[in-house]
Amino acid sequence: MAEAADFQGTTPSPARRWLRRTTALLAGAPLLAGLAQLPAAGPAHAEGRAGALADAASGSVAVAVDSLTPSAPTDGDTVTVSGTVTNNGKRAVTDAHVGLRVGPEVETRSSIDAIAKDGDDLRSSISPEIADKYTEKFSKLAPGVAEHFNISVPVDDLNLGGDGVYEFAVSLSGQTSAQPWEQILGIQRTFLPWQPDGAGTRTRTTALWPLVSTTHMAAETGPNEEQTPVFLNDDLAKEISPGGRLNQMVTLGKDLDVTWVVDPDLLASVDAMTGSYSVRDGNTTTAGTHQAIAKQWLADLQDAVADKEVVALPFADPDLASLAHNGTDVTGSLSQLKDATDVVKNTVEPILHVKPSTDFAWPVDGAVDRSIVKVATSAGADKVIARSDSMQESSGLPYTPSAARPIGGGTTAVVADARMSTAFGDDLAKASSSTLAVQRFLAQSLALGLQTDKQRSVVVAPQRMPSGTQARAMAEALRALQGGTWSESQKLAAAAAAEPDPDATTGVPGASSYPSALRKKELPHSAFVESARTQDALENFKVVLSDPTRVVTPFGRALNRELSASWRGRAAEAASFRTGVRSYLDGLSGRVRLIDKSETKLSGRSATIPVTVQNNLVQDVGPLVLRLTSTSPTRLEIGGADYEEQPISVSGGHSQSVKFTTSANANGRATVIAQLYTQDGRKYGEPVTFDVKVTEITATVMLVIGGGVLLLVLAGFRMYTQRKRAAARDAEKSASGESDESGDPGDDSESAENPDGADGGLKKESGAQARAGDPEQPSDPTPDTAAESADPSGTGERVDR
Repeated sequence: MAEAADFQGTTPSPARRWLRRTTALLAGAPLLAGLAQLPAAGPAHAEGRAGALADAASGSVAVAVDSLTPSAPTDGDTVTVSGTVTNNGKRAVTDAHVGLRVGPEVETRSSIDAIAKDGDDLRSSISPEIADKYTEKFSKLAPGVAEHFNISVPVDDLNLGGDGVYEFAVSLSGQTSAQPWEQILGIQRTFLPWQPDGAGTRTRTTALWPLVSTTHMAAETGPNEEQTPVFLNDDLAKEISPGGRLNQMVTLGKDLDVTWVVDPDLLASVDAMTGSYSVRDGNTTTAGTHQAIAKQWLADLQDAVADKEVVALPFADPDLASLAHNGTDVTGSLSQLKDATDVVKNTVEPILHVKPSTDFAWPVDGAVDRSIVKVATSAGADKVIARSDSMQESSGLPYTPSAARPIGGGTTAVVADARMSTAFGDDLAKASSSTLAVQRFLAQSLALGLQTDKQRSVVVAPQRMPSGTQARAMAEALRALQGGTWSESQKLAAAAAAEPDPDATTGVPGASSYPSALRKKELPHSAFVESARTQDALENFKVVLSDPTRVVTPFGRALNRELSASWRGRAAEAASFRTGVRSYLDGLSGRVRLIDKSETKLSGRSATIPVTVQNNLVQDVGPLVLRLTSTSPTRLEIGGADYEEQPISVSGGHSQSVKFTTSANANGRATVIAQLYTQDGRKYGEPVTFDVKVTEITATVMLVIGGGVLLLVLAGFRMYTQRKRAAARDAEKSASGESDESGDPGDDSESAENPDGADGGLKKESGAQARAGDPEQPSDPTPDTAAESADPSGTGERVDR
């Protein structure tokens, strides 16, 4: 059993080394015998061979291994290798054949890396071919032409030794017109894991299966009651459609024993697509049409995760490293991480019908330092998924320890194996690249298992968003591993709870150890500042709404998306998204505003000024406080002071006016400022400024106006008295005419001659009649009593003479 690990200075046991050397010598004996029988080469031939070696080093023929089955053979299996050979030279290759070569056991994990790196290098050591009958011959390989090959060989004829990882190579040998002797013109090395019998102690392997995507939903929603969601584009529909990346992840993962790691934002976005939704197309939006696809994908996912372990990341998968390095000094940034964690319970379980674990934090690429761990655990997680190339072993262990590492403060670092986790990170669009990745993954797994008899737990944490080809390669490798003889599946929670190796490294590196390549892709400090300002604007807006959930929910999730790890390497797109969120929020809050006013004129000491608030939202707003302030209170007072406040509420789609009492103290122009405030005293919206022109009325003008009013009153009174007297005379004349007709004595001529009664002998009646007959003056007052009687005066009555 191999015991050498992948740490510098570690060597196999002496017995192991003796066995390897003996095997190598026996394998090379036939080759040495053949070389001994070759004739001595002359100078010309020596020069030709030197040139051949140079050409061979360049690899003029490309060998591609497109398929190797089974990936991990056992006793009685037949190994089938297929692929292509392509002549990249300028001359045809003749008398060519494809052969198989099995090298010695690869004893360390670092040796696997080295062989994989030099997989097509002809300058590295090359093992001899196996039996000639397991070859495929080509009489001629034309330049630029690819030829297919397919070779099958019983595993027993590969002459594999004990359990271990063996170098397995496919080569193309032939000759050209310039070099007319057989030579190796191309090779491709890979690995053949070999453990036909079950291992005494199987490695417990946890494989994470990530369902993570980029941001697809905008903060914008439709103005209707249903708040129709708006998508930035139609990319998500492509990903979940048959053949799409996420569709393949669900289809492939369904039959694997894996731990699903999901982003709640992805689930919420697909769930939103099951109903009415819109897709942004430039400056317009169109109705979405992929409801059936969304429903089918969710149904397939629900079926795939049933009875499986599900780990939920915080909403939108926030970039923990960016937050730790650039955002902790920005007020509210850590609160957003807490909000992103709290929303999980209302997202994942209602959609997937399984209860997820929220105990795990997963920084990008498992790269950690002390600040990242501190931030990652601030929202409630007590386990951090790291990677072994970040938390490197320093204690000289001759084997890879288990994943669980207590790092203090009740926190556990779950350290994923870097080699196995990164095995599928390259471009695997070609079948040959995929095959090599699968064989390398399995080789690393078996080599790890053969290091020691100790029971260990290993975690595989691949890239967050595997492509379709990468996902297929991962699935192929996991199927082979889970059907193999040296590994067994384990849940992530069990791996985290496993007994840690007491000699394993538990120290978390400092910030200086964080990879510079990753740091360059982090969200900048300005991103957190912008997000905090948007959060502050949202807080200011929601307090005036009658139904704040219509705004808080979509904008709260949009703020989570602003901090997503999916923006790494996409700085321009991230900035555009943040700008769009803020612009839309400003547009909504701006629908509640003060109506502009033109100059107002006051022509008195007091007057009222109306100010109008307009609400173009679909919901009611208020209570708000409207304050009117005079910048020149000595000239114009508002409500008896320099300002006055009044509460106001406005129904959706309506306007409301508020009247303020003003007092003018002097002529001139005064500037007035109208400003809305929230109930807690924060300014809301932009102020409206307008001028009030005051024209004060002087005392002289008041006297003139008062005198004119008095004259009008006196003239009216005079007219009134004249009419009263005229009415009295008419009444008296009427009464006098009635007396003559009744035969009363009277001497009109005498009365006329002696109007004043100078002789003194006249009776009272005659004098009375004379007075009664005198003409009235128009200005005389109307008598308040009846006409005097002609009868003699009674006793004691005084009569004027």
